[in-house]
Amino acid sequence: MPASRLSFAFSSAALLSATAVLAQSLPETGKLDDSKVTQARYGSAAAPAAGLPPGAKAAPQANASSAPATFQTTPDWGDAITGVVVEAEDAGGKASIPVTFGQVFAPGDLKRGDVLHGRLADGRALPLQVDVKATHPDGSVRHAVISAVLPGAGKAGSQALALVKGKESAAKPAAPASVQALLDAGFSATASASIGGQAWTASADKLLRQKPEVWLDGPLVTEWLVSAPLRNEKGVEHPRLSARFAVRWYRALGKARVDVSIENAWAFQPAPRNETYDASIQVGGKEVYAKQDLVHYNQARWRKTFWWGEVPAVHLRHDSAYLMASRALPNYDRSVHVADRALAELKSKWSGERTEPMGIGLAVPYMPTTGGRNDIGLLPGWAAMYLLSMDKRAAEATLGTADLAGSWSVHYRDRKTGRPVSLIDYPYMGIFGTEADKRNPKTGKSEAFPPCPKDACKTPYHADVSHQPSFAYLPYLLTGDYYYLEELEFWGMYDVFESVPGYRDFAKGLVKQDQVRGQAWALRTLGEAAYIVPDKDPLKAHFRSIVKSNMDWFNAAYTDNPAANKLGFIANGHAIEYKNGTGIAPWMDDFFTAAVGHLTELGAEGAGRLLAWKATFPIQRMTAPGACWTGASIYALIVRDSSSAPFYPTMAQAWRASQAPGIGELECGSPALAQALKLKSGEMIGYASSNTGFPANLQPALAYAADAGGKAGQEAWRKFMARSVKPDYGMAPQFAIVPRGAQP
Repeated sequence: MPASRLSFAFSSAALLSATAVLAQSLPETGKLDDSKVTQARYGSAAAPAAGLPPGAKAAPQANASSAPATFQTTPDWGDAITGVVVEAEDAGGKASIPVTFGQVFAPGDLKRGDVLHGRLADGRALPLQVDVKATHPDGSVRHAVISAVLPGAGKAGSQALALVKGKESAAKPAAPASVQALLDAGFSATASASIGGQAWTASADKLLRQKPEVWLDGPLVTEWLVSAPLRNEKGVEHPRLSARFAVRWYRALGKARVDVSIENAWAFQPAPRNETYDASIQVGGKEVYAKQDLVHYNQARWRKTFWWGEVPAVHLRHDSAYLMASRALPNYDRSVHVADRALAELKSKWSGERTEPMGIGLAVPYMPTTGGRNDIGLLPGWAAMYLLSMDKRAAEATLGTADLAGSWSVHYRDRKTGRPVSLIDYPYMGIFGTEADKRNPKTGKSEAFPPCPKDACKTPYHADVSHQPSFAYLPYLLTGDYYYLEELEFWGMYDVFESVPGYRDFAKGLVKQDQVRGQAWALRTLGEAAYIVPDKDPLKAHFRSIVKSNMDWFNAAYTDNPAANKLGFIANGHAIEYKNGTGIAPWMDDFFTAAVGHLTELGAEGAGRLLAWKATFPIQRMTAPGACWTGASIYALIVRDSSSAPFYPTMAQAWRASQAPGIGELECGSPALAQALKLKSGEMIGYASSNTGFPANLQPALAYAADAGGKAGQEAWRKFMARSVKPDYGMAPQFAIVPRGAQP
């Protein structure tokens, strides 16, 4: 059996129809007692059926689409590993439904040599194509792209598709797909840009004849990747603009999905600049998209997808419980009821120029904007809403904003490799620093990006590592689309090469020089890339090397350093820039702890040791004698007497130094302390009711610390959950992360 693809098989066992969260098929470490989480969140009086918010009723499984739009019920997949629910528009009962999606698996759930097949709710077996992309250290499947062709449902509705391990199929695999057969069927796709009356074009059907790269390859579907610079009628290449096509052909249906992206992204192209043109895309000889006077920003790209041949529109609801239990995603609180008005708000915002090429969707144009934001967190708010609700509106916003992540001027493609430029290949490249900083002494050549002529590269958007959302990780995880994979790679590399080469220690890509929040979000993106990038992708090893270099540095500076501060906070970079060099921002540090917790669950080497050290900071703020959990969410914490003094050895000293005179002596949790701080009894400081307030920022860090910190971590979490004022995460759940072993 080829290592890149698992076989497909058939089975006639019936799919169980009980409505409950996934249980027995999960690995033991992935189990979560939803009733306890609900009880801890809402109180003992509100403990309904597992996984449901107070007052909610389980929807009948006969029609999964009848579940409330704001809460996803999960079928009991029985002996299956997991599954998806496919919601399709009315196709008159005649059209077969092609589906392709990404699926992550927990270690050991789908072992090398296992066979995966599909099973519908009525027991019918369905052949699957499983293109394995990434594997766990034990050789089991980590991430795969799964394809199937579902029978028409007869009318608009949903079909549950279970993913079941079974015996090898006796069916013979189909013959390899042929590009020529696709072309003989009449397929064509062209992208063009008209500049000053001159057309620059690229044709997918012509490029397919030139040994395309294969992304998916099996009996049901083949996807080819092709690219080329746009050319004029004389065959002259445009110096900046290029086109990329991903053609996904379901040969039995005679239909293909055409993924088109136009780039202005060459890394070392002389005289880079924006380009203005009239864009046009044709599929099958018909124009399917056009936009006049499109201003295409430098180092940016845009994407559109179309079908060659009509197919029913579909929306997939993935098994959120399994996705989170696999540890590929943080453990979001599944008792959160995503508000319908929040989803409606997403839908209302998703319109106009912000959703068109060179728009940025729901992102903030000036990324360094401070304050509580919906896009800050391990996942942005819209993506967390999608994960928890699996609602179509949240899916559109999440995937659409990921498409438009290409509009930011952070995309640098290497002409030599055809891939996003790598720090390992160019250790002296960078956005900041002098020309001398960027000259590689080993080659004698400059690795500086050519400067833009004056005003030639203007963009309304400003990227910033310290406020960077996670755009592409969840979309790639759930779709397996190559575009999202490259978005993840582009942003991951940008996070390290945008700095001065010497500051990051060149090819090591150290993030230590940035703001603490910048270190957090860079590590998050780098760790996700190292985890999910396909094994055969040459950048996989590059990302893993950069992540390991960072973990080695942080462990040497803190975990293994007897002289490191005793409180557990990050002190490097721009950490101690508050109160005249005496204070830090605990909320920034909490971002860092959460990111390291996420990397630990992703299996990054050295991350677990760093988390064990970092966990002490949120734990001590909640439980240390002489300190008070009320102020664990303080905006700035004083950690030394002066900018040259040593750090305090105890949290009690930091607590007292950070309070107004007299407050540090008041009893923790007392009415007197609450009155002095102008709080309600049991309330934490820092916008406690806000879903982006400082207690909310603390929650993910404390959740990871609760699992890593033993009894002390559990006690810290108990105190945190006992607070009287909590946010409503239904409107924005990006910080609604709970421990794996959450207890009331």
